[in-house]
Amino acid sequence: MHKQIPTNLIFGFLGSGKTTTIQSLLERKPASEHWAVLVNEFGEVGIDGQLLDQKGATIREVPGGCMCCVAGLPMQMGLNMLIKASSPDRLLIEPTGLGHPHQILETLTSTFYQDVLDIRTCVTIIDPAKLDNPKVLANENFRAQTDIADVLIGNKTDHCDEPTLAGFERWAHSQQPPKRRVHQTTQGRFPPEWLDERHADLSITPPVGHATHDAPPRRQWEDLDSVPWQQALNQGEGHFSCGWRIHPDTQLDFAGLHALAHEPQWRRFKGVLNTTEGWRAINAAGETITTSEVPEQSESRLEIITDHLIDGQQLDARLKRLSQ
Repeated sequence: MHKQIPTNLIFGFLGSGKTTTIQSLLERKPASEHWAVLVNEFGEVGIDGQLLDQKGATIREVPGGCMCCVAGLPMQMGLNMLIKASSPDRLLIEPTGLGHPHQILETLTSTFYQDVLDIRTCVTIIDPAKLDNPKVLANENFRAQTDIADVLIGNKTDHCDEPTLAGFERWAHSQQPPKRRVHQTTQGRFPPEWLDERHADLSITPPVGHATHDAPPRRQWEDLDSVPWQQALNQGEGHFSCGWRIHPDTQLDFAGLHALAHEPQWRRFKGVLNTTEGWRAINAAGETITTSEVPEQSESRLEIITDHLIDGQQLDARLKRLSQ
């Protein structure tokens, strides 16, 4: 490498809007630059890579759990291949919303990467409506993601009332160490030039509740032409996921998917699917559900995350009833 790659981490709890934020940044990147994105997802099925793939950047996914496990080995492998393949002018890293930043930053600032990466602004995306949930505020990973941030972004302000936004401002400005910037927005939008500011190099306490461990064996997916409907389960950090890869010729009932996404037990419902209304991205977190048209894909993917044990067989049967 002839120069260090400016690198930004985009943190945020489940459903805060990290992927939308990165989409917004990619849409406004300098035309002369090539950017790369490393995406980590808790579930076995990568969804964000499909959503970001249309934005003109090189994308690599690290699905199947927190990228900090095995001393960062899954992240290092994905990162090394991404850098080698694209030689990017900027690197954006989106860790899972259930991840702890300590091990990730320790890996990125290690001797191996010190001449390769230049860690710039770390951004943490916050859904202000979640700040009234004591479980969120007490979550170790949420607190660490807040502590490491140079910039706190209060996102989804169009879904918040004035008292909620005022509460976010009080909370954000009370954080220690103080943040360089606190910003309210929708669709994760903020000035891209903020990315070039220096990271404050804050010290983050290693996780207590999240000890790094050997990552479970990666799911070996089969060819969809041979097995057109595939499901995988994962669990960790007090959460459970159920994901599907489905042959692109299989259509799913859009109204039924929308109703399923509305069910309150899900912490996350995210997919890129061939539906009876065409190819759609469906994204649900809490009571907020968004759908959008997407280009035809090589396969349908869906990931559901909850903090309750998932009956994978029952959920699979429910989804199959929506297929045509």
